[in-house]
Amino acid sequence: MLSAKQELLAALAVELEKLSPGAGVRAAFESPKVAAHGDFACTAAMQLAKPLKLNPRALGEQLKTALQATPAFQRWVSAIEIAGPGFLNIRLQPAAKQAVVHEILTAGEKFGFQPQRNERVLVEFVSANPTGPLHVGHGRQAALGDALCNLFTTQGWSVHREFYYNDAGVQIQTLTHSTQLRAQGFKPGDTCWPTDPDNPASKAFYNGDYIQDIANDFLAKKTVKADDREFTASGDVNDLESIRQFAVAYLRNEQDKDLQAFNLKFDEYYLESSLYTSGRVEATVGKLIANGKTYEQDGALWLKSTEYGDDKDRVMRKQDGSYTYFVPDVAYHIAKWERGFTKVINVQGTDHHGTIARVRAGLQAADVGIPQGYPDYVLHTMVRVVKGGEEVKISKRAGSYVTLRDLIEWTSKDAVRFFLLSRKPDTEYTFDVDLAVAQNNDNPVYYVQYAHARIQSVLTAWGGDVAGLQQADLSALEGPQAQALMLQLAKYPEMLTAAAAGEAPHDVTFYLRDLAASYHSYYDAERILVDDQSVKCARLALVAATAQVLHNGLAVLGVSAPVRM
Repeated sequence: MLSAKQELLAALAVELEKLSPGAGVRAAFESPKVAAHGDFACTAAMQLAKPLKLNPRALGEQLKTALQATPAFQRWVSAIEIAGPGFLNIRLQPAAKQAVVHEILTAGEKFGFQPQRNERVLVEFVSANPTGPLHVGHGRQAALGDALCNLFTTQGWSVHREFYYNDAGVQIQTLTHSTQLRAQGFKPGDTCWPTDPDNPASKAFYNGDYIQDIANDFLAKKTVKADDREFTASGDVNDLESIRQFAVAYLRNEQDKDLQAFNLKFDEYYLESSLYTSGRVEATVGKLIANGKTYEQDGALWLKSTEYGDDKDRVMRKQDGSYTYFVPDVAYHIAKWERGFTKVINVQGTDHHGTIARVRAGLQAADVGIPQGYPDYVLHTMVRVVKGGEEVKISKRAGSYVTLRDLIEWTSKDAVRFFLLSRKPDTEYTFDVDLAVAQNNDNPVYYVQYAHARIQSVLTAWGGDVAGLQQADLSALEGPQAQALMLQLAKYPEMLTAAAAGEAPHDVTFYLRDLAASYHSYYDAERILVDDQSVKCARLALVAATAQVLHNGLAVLGVSAPVRM
């Protein structure tokens, strides 16, 4: 069907070009709002009527006649109907829709993939501070980032997954002092605990039980190893540098376990501290000063960010000489650009919205050739967790929030990934633990996975070689449910392309639910393992193709496609 559609679009483009030079590039088909109206809809007549000063319905009739005379429409189209003020509703020949089955079975796991485009994209996501376990917000970020990477892979991009570690600053100091106090025998609630005794204005200490675990292992002089580091504790409670390095390595290891439970791997861990030790931060500040984009006021160094659309100028260097948090972000993104990543996507929480304008302003002010609008941002809201009808807010492990590992242990990796991707990132989401483990059609991940398992049970009962179905005669696939299922299958490649372009992995979850619904309707309407050999093979080919697309779509989400449930 994909090749048939391309032939029809090419024919449409030629006829539109004849009507109005330049109009051919806008050749497109839409899906009719009512399925009974046809397989494709074309609104070109209404779009061209006004500039051509013609009646849209009359122009529609003219276009219809021209299209019916083309070889492509004669081969693949059974009827063209005029509707309303000039809609063209197009009904395909059964063979046009049936062709997608062979296309899927031939392409297999690569169905929907586009050719390699020799372009690179860096997706930065999770990027959690090494100060505690990953929470469910990090989980949403992990699901989004990984699915985006998979989507861009299907579109031919070379994808680089990156985790940025804020291993410098006040939060690391707070972690260090929290661990030190635990090692000294203090605990939350003691008079010294609410704030750093050396700096009463600092943030409150970390209260989770994991801090005591870090302190115990530090006193035991243990060695911890993470993906990017290994450190042995000195055991000296007065050795703040050893406590700092041990605590960061310990939590890096813990977060690695969270990511492994989520079946997630990164290509690179980029350290904030490296931006300082390499001189990148100082070089970036020097560049901004040299470009005349800063000024001194009240003992601080300011960036003229209002020149680039920000609502006010921003402090870069505070009175105490330390840099505000967006300055290393600017240096980091210059590094991304210099590493050859002309497309960059940052997946972050909506609380980072305010940093977008100042980071982009800093990049423009640095004047290093970075285009406006760099980088892209996908912002997500936090996640409420409901269990037993009540909101869950506190994890004993973390002290103040539900962790990603909690959610996986309560449900499954598949459920967490699918659920966290089932809404637009910037919409509020409530994760219902009870729904995530329910084995019924109200559970979306169960509904989709069950469709795949149901097909596998049919193929197992048949016992034949699926590869042999590539040559099956599909002419028996003429029933309305079969036709609807094939149309749904044919939408998969375009859905992937649109989801990648819109940075919208939730589109994949919507599609899979619709595909599962189409399959369940087909299964209920037609028996597959019938006596007639040709009919049986045609139906088996259709369901095998459906299983392949379900498998492919679930893989984009990082969700398994079970053989049995």
